[in-house]
This record gives sequence, C-alpha cells and structure tokens, in this order.
Amino acid sequence: MVDVAQHELRLHADPARVVVRPFHLAWQASGPDLERVQKLAREIYALDTRTVRAELSVVLRDFADRHSQIEKVFDDRFREIEPRLGLSGPIKKEMRQLIGAYFCHEYSFAAAALMNPSVVAHPDQTGLQPGSVRILLSLRAVGEGHISTIAFREGIISAGRQLVLMPQPSFATAATLGKHKPGTPDDVSTLDCFRDSNISGTVIFPVTEAQRNGLEDLRLVEFQHDGGAREWMGTYTAYSGHDIRSELLRTRDFRTFTLTPIKGGAGRNKGMALFPRKIDGKYCMIGRQDGKNLYLLRSDSIDCWDGGELLLEPCFPWELVQIGNCGAPIELDEGWLVLTHGVGAMRKYAIGAALLDKSNPSKVIGRTPNPILSAADEDREGYVPNVVYTCGAIRVGDDLFLPYGVADSSVCFAFVAIHQILAAMR
Repeated sequence: MVDVAQHELRLHADPARVVVRPFHLAWQASGPDLERVQKLAREIYALDTRTVRAELSVVLRDFADRHSQIEKVFDDRFREIEPRLGLSGPIKKEMRQLIGAYFCHEYSFAAAALMNPSVVAHPDQTGLQPGSVRILLSLRAVGEGHISTIAFREGIISAGRQLVLMPQPSFATAATLGKHKPGTPDDVSTLDCFRDSNISGTVIFPVTEAQRNGLEDLRLVEFQHDGGAREWMGTYTAYSGHDIRSELLRTRDFRTFTLTPIKGGAGRNKGMALFPRKIDGKYCMIGRQDGKNLYLLRSDSIDCWDGGELLLEPCFPWELVQIGNCGAPIELDEGWLVLTHGVGAMRKYAIGAALLDKSNPSKVIGRTPNPILSAADEDREGYVPNVVYTCGAIRVGDDLFLPYGVADSSVCFAFVAIHQILAAMR
C-alpha cells in the first residue's frame, strides 16, 4: 500500500495574471495583411502631436500600473516592426510608443487552466535551513484561444513535508526574442527575461510558426554534464495547430533560454523525457514513438534522436489503453525511478512507477501493478475529467515530492515515501 500525503495547497487558473504581448493582425503579416499593417501605421503617423500625446496618456493611464516598464515594451515593439511599416524620416519618442501600443495587447495567459507541472531543484540553494530545498516549478498555463505557455513558480520544501510557494510578483513579463547569434542554427530561438523580472514572473510564449498554438508539457530536469557543469533542460511539445514535434528548452540561469527543435524520427512525437546525465557516454531519453508504449532512446547528440528500444508495454488494467512517462527518470541507489501514466477504462488517467537498472536502463527491475495516484472524488471534475498527470517529480530526502495536474484544470501537490513505491513494485 502506497500512502500518498496530499498537501492542502492547490493552484488554479487566474485571469488576473496578464502580460503584454505582440498583437498580430495576422500571425506573420504579408500580402494584403501587410498592407493592412502599413495602412494602420500611416494613419497613426498622420495624427497631430496633441492627439498623439492625449492617446498615449490614456494608454499609460490604463496599463502602466498593470505592467512593468510598459513604455520600454512599446519602444521594443516599435523597433521590432519598424522595418515593415514603410514609414520614413525621424519618428519622435511619443509616436514610436503609440505605434508600439497599437501593435500590442494584454493577454491573460492562465485564464483557462493551469496544469501539468514539473519540478527541479532551484539554481539558488543559499540561505536555507538544514533539510530544506528550494524548488522551481514549471507550469503549463492555458489562456485565450487555448494557447499553452510555460510559467514558473518558486518555493521551498522544509522538514515535515512543509511546502511554501513564494508570492507571485505583481507584474508578469513575457521573455522576449533575443538577437540571433552568429553560428546558431536558424531554427534555434534565444529568449531573454526583462532585467527587473524574476523567475516566478516569467512566461515563455510561442515564438515560431511550429509553436504557434502552444508550448505544452515541459519536462524539466537538472542535467549534469561531463566535468560537473549543470544545465537545466526540458523537453516540451510544440503545437502549430495541426502538427506536433518535440523541442528542447535549455538554460543555465532561468534568465536566458534557448528553444531547439529535436531532430530525428523520435522528435516527431511527444512525451519525451531526458535522463539527468549520460549513461555509458550517451544521452538517454524515455519516449513514446507509437502512442502506446514506452521506449528507451540513446543518442550522441542532445538534439537528435532516432530509433529506440521497446521498454514498457501496457500490462495492468489501469493502463491498457496506453502508457507514457511522467517526467525525467530520478536516480536512486536502487536504480532509475520512472513515473508513468496509464489510461484505462473511460479514459481515466492514473500515475504509477517503474524501476530501471542503473547501469543498464533497458532492464526493467519492477513496476507498480496498481496506481500510486488516480483521479477520485472532487479531483475528477474539470476541463478534461478523470485526469491526473505530472511532467516530473523530485526526490526530497526519503520522499518523492509530486506536483500534478488535475482534470487539465488545476495543480495539486503530494509527498510519497520512496521506500513505499519500491515495496509496491513487482
């Protein structure tokens, strides 16, 4: 019997969490849409100075208290679109900001749902009491148009299974597309945080056509490179509205991020999870190439994955429809602990676990015949009923700290003794 200790804290969708986003008359303006953009710019440019000042004053009155550095945001947006506007001559600061404001909008990034979290140890572990761990959550936030974005939340776990999340800042800011670095592949995007923003106030939005409809289900892991350097990485699903592919987020400080498409046959699927270090000189990943079973993948390159060795198939009634991974494998003395999700009758989701051999992860030592966690009672209701789902847990002492999504609507937290999970396996 596995005893799951539920924490009282629960995170919900919050329409008050807003950021300023680029407003596109079309996703990428061209042809007639570009003409519409240029016509709008000319009409704003034709306004007299008094009107420009008055209109900008109204915008700042309405939005300056809701967003940090709003004037800089407008300036940056104008510089981004200026080459396509067809305007000539010097343009005054107030005019630049007003044009920028017309091509921005306020977006409630978590109005519809907050779900599918993962968790890692925070890069900063200073100033803590003995036995405490500072954590960093990634969250899938869903807003207008069912667009998924990546949000973050910081917290501390202390003795006695105590969990405290840091207050969210008043302002949330979207990471901005940085300059393309020479030598970087064209399909790699670099994103930078605003100087004064913190991690809990940072949101990562789609920036490419392949990501247009969302960045889904980030599976974060703290990766240790040969030589000891640390880097936080995470696989996620990029959704264009009609196609999916796996991509890789990388960061060393959660201030600058790179987003890289995963090449190779395995990258055309979703639900990949990276091991936290190389094994026998190769990167390793858990994947689900066929939509039903779990595979072990090995690669010499972090961003190219092919093939795969069948690892786990559905076996028990609660997972007969399909299985998948629930985040990066967790290294224990006993082996690699892999959280899995299973889908059973009535498309009910549940979370279980498997243990892989530490030196040869293609060898399955055991798996839980019954779920560790499943949807029950009030946790069944939501946008997608009967779903519990996580994108990654973390070891804290003798416990597994497990954040998880409920019904694709909210996020809950639990602690589970690791020895109970291992004892429940067969």
